[in-house]
Amino acid sequence: MNTRYEMRFTGSGGQGVILASVILAEAAVCDGKQAIQSQSYGPEARGGLCKAEAIVSKEQIWFSKVRTPNMLLALNQGSLDKYAPDIADDAIVIIDSSLTPPDYLDPERLVAIPIIKTADEKVGKVMTANIVAVGAINKLLGLFSEEALKEGIKRHIPAGTEKINHLARVEGEALITDEMAEKFKQAID
Repeated sequence: MNTRYEMRFTGSGGQGVILASVILAEAAVCDGKQAIQSQSYGPEARGGLCKAEAIVSKEQIWFSKVRTPNMLLALNQGSLDKYAPDIADDAIVIIDSSLTPPDYLDPERLVAIPIIKTADEKVGKVMTANIVAVGAINKLLGLFSEEALKEGIKRHIPAGTEKINHLARVEGEALITDEMAEKFKQAID
């Protein structure tokens, strides 16, 4: 079991990767853990590469910068190409299935799932891809309780969007099989 987990969320500005990192950090706090979150993006913001990071720990976090991520989420090819080279050797890489993973990534640690397609076709709004990803990440890694994740989402979504975001989370969870979840569980104890 881990006592600290470093996560990097990447995509294009406008895909909601910053919100995804905020929600997962909030879920950590709701679950009684310590968390910090940070983000960066280019001056073009919407459409340019975007990166957000979160550290979650059972213990106090003394250094707030992600050094070597244990998890990478990539929603577009440019962010995968740019941010995958400096992850931990044993990092779990979660990518949208439309992307082409670099050859150097360990296929045993790679999870390619249709995040954007699920948001578009099953939820009905491509802009919910970040919540689909949040549901998939939490089911895959088992970091937080379902109640903590629901609370983290509720605290950061606009009023009136609860139903669609609930559907997005559930559809994200459905992308992860129980076998996958058992293989990658990273609960923080």
